[in-house]
Amino acid sequence: MGNNTSNNNQQERSTGTGLIGFIIRFVVAAIVLMVTAYFVPGFRMRGGFTTALISALVIAAADFLIEKLFRFDASPLGRGISGFLVSAAVIYFAQYLVPGMEVSLLGAVIGALVIGLVDTVLPTRVM
Repeated sequence: MGNNTSNNNQQERSTGTGLIGFIIRFVVAAIVLMVTAYFVPGFRMRGGFTTALISALVIAAADFLIEKLFRFDASPLGRGISGFLVSAAVIYFAQYLVPGMEVSLLGAVIGALVIGLVDTVLPTRVM
């Protein structure tokens, strides 16, 4: 029994599903949003890292709700073009919940593309 608990803890650490992994994913997701805001026209993060961290939290919560309510993966690369468009819509509407986040429609589309591409290299699961 003790060995099984040890294996579960080791598996949790290796997959990043523990509390530390959760925090690291949000920090990386906030950094991805800041980099996206730097390169994508029409995508701004005023307020620095705090705004990006809140944005990552809001976007992740919206993705979670969409996934649970509609059984639909709203990640940019999760469901092809429909997942990509839902991801862009989530990013666009997140600006209304996060003070300091400004996103145009084109910025949301390009931002979803950039986040999707970065997520293939660094799986952060923002969306």
